Amino acid sequence: MTDRRTAILEAAARLIARRGVRGLRVEELAAEAGVSTALVYYHFKDRAGILRRTLEFINDRAERYTGGLDDMDASPSDPRKTLEQSLLLEFQDVAAVRENSTAWGELRASAIFEPELREDLAKAGLSWVQEVAFLLACAQPMTPAPALTASAERLTALLEGLSMRWLSGVLHVSHARELMLEAVEVELGHLSRPKID
Repeated sequence: MTDRRTAILEAAARLIARRGVRGLRVEELAAEAGVSTALVYYHFKDRAGILRRTLEFINDRAERYTGGLDDMDASPSDPRKTLEQSLLLEFQDVAAVRENSTAWGELRASAIFEPELREDLAKAGLSWVQEVAFLLACAQPMTPAPALTASAERLTALLEGLSMRWLSGVLHVSHARELMLEAVEVELGHLSRPKID
């Protein structure tokens, strides 16, 4: 990705986090990125293209900081710890994570009014659910795929809700982490119970 294109995407994520999707103006984006409006249109064609690429950028950035398990205490032989730490990395009290989570929430909420975003958001959400389901499968290998997917959907939905509460100051980050760990314990317990037909 070119430096200017990256600068535009970083600026778009910042502006969406600050003002929401409806407040995103191409002229303001160009000024924030330090480029011309023509260059924004050259790289992204239209406003929908900016939003679509910004969503991809936010997802890629999240994958980089949640994929950084090498820096954490988990070992490859402890799948539960890996799952927990992957989810807890969304609650880092650092600017990039706060901005990413806020922009993701704004993009998700805006899909109510901007249907062209729905498909891209659905794909991004599905990808995240699949990643969490995979981590759950590592911790509970004999579990059927539909049960893993349902657990992953519950965990990711809870994480999004806790994240919004944390970002808005309703919940302290340490309490959000505690609640997330309790939810992982509940889900793994649920998955480990034998199913009676």
